[in-house]
Amino acid sequence: MSVKMTVRGELLDARRLLSPEDAREASLVLARHALELPELAAARTVAAYVSVGREPGTRALLDALRARGVRVLLPVLLDDNDLDWAVYEGAEHLVPARRGLREPDGPRLGHRAVLEADTVLLPGLAVDERGMRLGRGGGSYDRVLARLAREGAAPALVVLLYANEVVARVPEEPHDHPVHAVVTPEGVRRFTA
Repeated sequence: MSVKMTVRGELLDARRLLSPEDAREASLVLARHALELPELAAARTVAAYVSVGREPGTRALLDALRARGVRVLLPVLLDDNDLDWAVYEGAEHLVPARRGLREPDGPRLGHRAVLEADTVLLPGLAVDERGMRLGRGGGSYDRVLARLAREGAAPALVVLLYANEVVARVPEEPHDHPVHAVVTPEGVRRFTA
């Protein structure tokens, strides 16, 4: 088993220990901290995602961004694990999708729609003191980050995590990209390139 797989397993096990109440409370505090980020305050378009299970919650944040008039793009998982995008029109427009995900029911905008984002909120399992993110291992966001780099797009990259998921070091590979900031229920931490 690879080091990444082992670390992912440990982090997912820790998330499973969270009570639904603790996860719900953390999501509200996360939203409050995230909304204070200048990168989100000034954003016209934000690429985000719908949290599932014990992931740090994004629902309150998605609704708050939308209420501010921000155009929120949500991913639609394709068969090849790449991501298409659609606009978030509210929780009532989210439908069940593969792998337990929830996706917008509106028109698909294509995989290049993410290039319009001023800020990209990335799911993850951990981030280290250099800003290197450990994802879930599906490769979908590696493709997104590669697409952004290839096209010269430079949105702010922000990951939402629990405090214990900010660690000294995560295993990395050459294709991994650092993020600019991490938001936890304890606050915001920024990374310099």
